[in-house]
Amino acid sequence: MTGSQYEKWLGISGRLLVALILVFVLLPTVVVTLSSFSSTSVLFFPPKGWSLRWFERAVSYNDFKQGFYAGLIVTAWASTLAVVIGTTMAIAITRYEFRFKRTLEAVLLSPLFIPHFTIGLGLLMLVAQLDLGRGYPLVIFCHIVLVLPFVLRSLFVSLHNLELRLEHAAASLGASPLRVVWTVTLPLMIPGLFGGWLFAAILSFNEFTASMFVTTQATQTLPVAMYNYVREFADPTLAAISVIYIAVTATLLILANRFLGLGRVLNVEASR
Repeated sequence: MTGSQYEKWLGISGRLLVALILVFVLLPTVVVTLSSFSSTSVLFFPPKGWSLRWFERAVSYNDFKQGFYAGLIVTAWASTLAVVIGTTMAIAITRYEFRFKRTLEAVLLSPLFIPHFTIGLGLLMLVAQLDLGRGYPLVIFCHIVLVLPFVLRSLFVSLHNLELRLEHAAASLGASPLRVVWTVTLPLMIPGLFGGWLFAAILSFNEFTASMFVTTQATQTLPVAMYNYVREFADPTLAAISVIYIAVTATLLILANRFLGLGRVLNVEASR
């Protein structure tokens, strides 16, 4: 076998392997999607009949509606505050030198490596020791901790791609550091800010593991409500709401990639 033939065979094998992996990863999604249209009251694959009634139940079930509204409240506050905190921290870490800078960065990014259930359980134990309530502030704080690393990732890339000469030019014209940030840095960071907020919102709205420990009946988010539902019922309602989840998330990511270029925001492709 010549070198060119070997490279050609290797390329075909690589593409085939990638295709098989994609099929393996997407197969559960296909099964869930088909099951959500089942006409039977029990999850069954392949479906014996077709119906949309489980989608109607998914959007009309009271606990799901309350969980959806609670999730919107938590997501809006958590993602917005995470962007504000993340912007401040990202600018400080990227643009300035100070003691314990690397330690601060490591602490902020640590939720990437700590299991979410550990964070949720730790916060539950902390509020129990301090005799604090498990209201919205606790859930929002928990979600800020979890999504902040992803916001920082987006903002670090945006700051790295900015032209420092623009900031230096503004400073040389007499602008204060705060004015430079407000009039030059932040406007140029808008794609990174929106990308970070979008990822924070998606992750916060879908967060379950830590939320299970810090929510109550009044503050439970939609994933927690889904978990409580599946403990009592075994119908295809969860399959239907999962399909809605997948469709909405995929649409948001496609639109974000179309208008923001997520490859550049996440630094998986070179900026142009």
